[in-house]
Amino acid sequence: MENRFFVDVHAIQSLPPSNVNRDDTGSPKTAIYGGVRRSRVSSQSWKRAIRQYFINESAADVGVRSLNVIKYISDIILAKDNSVTVADAISLAEKVFNNAGVKTKDQKTKALFFLGKKQAELLADAAIRKETNPAELKKILCDNPSVDIALFGRMVADDPSLNEDASAQVAHAISTHEVQAEFDFYTALDDLAPEDNAGAGMLGTVEFNSSTLYRYANIAMHDLMRQIKNEEQTVSASKLFIEAFANSMPTGKSNTFANLTIPHLLMVNIRRDRPVNLVTAFENPVKSYAGNSTGNSITSIEKLFAEVEKTEKFVQTPVKTFYVLNENVDKPDWGVEEASISNLLNDFEEIAINYFQGR
Repeated sequence: MENRFFVDVHAIQSLPPSNVNRDDTGSPKTAIYGGVRRSRVSSQSWKRAIRQYFINESAADVGVRSLNVIKYISDIILAKDNSVTVADAISLAEKVFNNAGVKTKDQKTKALFFLGKKQAELLADAAIRKETNPAELKKILCDNPSVDIALFGRMVADDPSLNEDASAQVAHAISTHEVQAEFDFYTALDDLAPEDNAGAGMLGTVEFNSSTLYRYANIAMHDLMRQIKNEEQTVSASKLFIEAFANSMPTGKSNTFANLTIPHLLMVNIRRDRPVNLVTAFENPVKSYAGNSTGNSITSIEKLFAEVEKTEKFVQTPVKTFYVLNENVDKPDWGVEEASISNLLNDFEEIAINYFQGR
């Protein structure tokens, strides 16, 4: 237990009218929790947003997840060796995947395959030298995982030996309160319609809701270190994850609703025993009522802070708690308030480095 280092990341974040994560009918996803219907944003949706933040805002090694990784590798082969034809490059790329135990059909993998950039470069090198040893090719696919593969894992049904366990977990975000479905009836006018045509060129409805969300994720940094095998890169990857968790947003219907908010609260708990999801603070939903001038966010933050103290009946007190707060609430004496997320990340980095140096 003394070598464990868990990072719990919590956020309270309000969304205005929005539909960031739709189900198969186009409706915002929901869940029943505490006997009432809540707004929900799936973990997969927010993990995608976090990965996009990695790509757009950092220089980290971020993988690709695609059926078209054969084409991806063949392009790298062509860039490395201009004497190879396009057809030969595709053939070489397909062979290294097949020899590694990944099945293909019509020059595509049978399922989405998650591949890091460094892994892709080494795999292309192996293809050029016509490497056929399955053990060597599998080693390439298992070593040097990109930051998102290490954090979110990889599943390969064809060959479980290529699986990568996730060192991070992301919960489905749910509203701290009950929500009701609402509908926007919209019309669009035809700019070139005849003057005697008063009708709309298009009409329809969009379902939406408004919510104050509780969001949660965790990182097992001791596992992340085992995967990345570099202390500095492990700390950097964890900092990037926390930053991306706070600042990313799923893009569903974002042009329609422009729901680009930031959290009211970001809280990071460092634990040595186990991660703890504090959603139980909201099993009894926050109640909205007429004349409530504080909305749902302040009550949600207060309930979340109280839940941290309640959990100590079952788990150890966090080694350290940092938080960034945008609301006027009573501040807990067991946490360190940070002026900004940048300050939080700097203090987190110091704790993390000390852990690796002293473990």
